[in-house]
Amino acid sequence: MESLKAEIAASAARLIVDEGLDYGSAKHRALKLMGLTGRTALPGNDEIEDAVVDYLALFCADTQPVELRALRELAVVWMARMADFRPHLSGAVWRGTATRLSDIYIQLFCEDSKSAEIFLIDHQVRYVPRTVTGFQGETVDALSVHAFCPGLDEEVGVHLLIYDRDDMRGALKVDAKGRATRGDLAATRALLHDRPHDAARPS
Repeated sequence: MESLKAEIAASAARLIVDEGLDYGSAKHRALKLMGLTGRTALPGNDEIEDAVVDYLALFCADTQPVELRALRELAVVWMARMADFRPHLSGAVWRGTATRLSDIYIQLFCEDSKSAEIFLIDHQVRYVPRTVTGFQGETVDALSVHAFCPGLDEEVGVHLLIYDRDDMRGALKVDAKGRATRGDLAATRALLHDRPHDAARPS
């Protein structure tokens, strides 16, 4: 059972890195590619992330650190721009597993849910409003922007997720391995000096 989960995790990791799939989609696609049924026990996200790290180290060691740094540098730019809204970086760019196919996810903790949107309008930034799944499984409003990434010489998606200021208390919890699941601007700047696969540490 555990060896099968490891095989699924390895297959999903390849899809995440090579095709930019999210974890859920990659797991189910891996099942199909392996000829397994939907009732097959799936690996957890921690197991998938470990497999992604292994895959990156094996096949993308020359390119991924450069791509990750470029995305983190762009994240810092956007977090500084949105500093009034208590920005916190999350997702693969924060955790160190991002590639050029990854989008940037920045969580904003606002006094007024419309304030960040008004800020973008005032600064003539084009965005697309959408809803995404939040860190507690709830539906969250997001403002999605196409931003040019100098380090990659192409546009990437920057998603600004809108939370209430009171949600910050739950956001600062650590995961099962004691790692911070998101970080503020100072913590993100510090990541630029870490090794590419260093897990984000709690502050």
